[in-house]
Amino acid sequence: MKTFTATPADIDKKWILIDAEGIVLGRLATIVAMRLRGKHKPSFTPHMDMGDNVIIINAEKVQMTGKKRDDKRYYWHTGHPGGIKHRTARQVLEGAHPERVVEKAVQRMLPGGKLSRQQMTNLRIYAGAAHPHEAQQPAVLDLKPLNPKNTRSA
Repeated sequence: MKTFTATPADIDKKWILIDAEGIVLGRLATIVAMRLRGKHKPSFTPHMDMGDNVIIINAEKVQMTGKKRDDKRYYWHTGHPGGIKHRTARQVLEGAHPERVVEKAVQRMLPGGKLSRQQMTNLRIYAGAAHPHEAQQPAVLDLKPLNPKNTRSA
């Protein structure tokens, strides 16, 4: 028996559309990370970019369980001594770029490295319901019926 290793000719990328409205952030991020890597395919090869192109809409309406909306902090450093700063998830979601919450959640579920950065370019996140990818005819992936824990009401 030979082990199958995918080549660039074997890769078949699809376009997936996910509506994040009412979906719990961590559960959304795990499913998207798996789709970006291509682990849902039987021909998965760890060193190849086999994943699908994922479009996420309504990122500003993503849900968080518990008190994460107020307690979860996103840190960065200015480069100066004592220059550590933070914003809460609520501040980011209510700010100018709410899609960054979903982007960071997915990015942190991928292994670090060159391949993961390449796979992140296959992810498009939009705060609202409009997206410019109608020409690609994305297949809609509805996460709500997959597991009752995937959704949460505000």
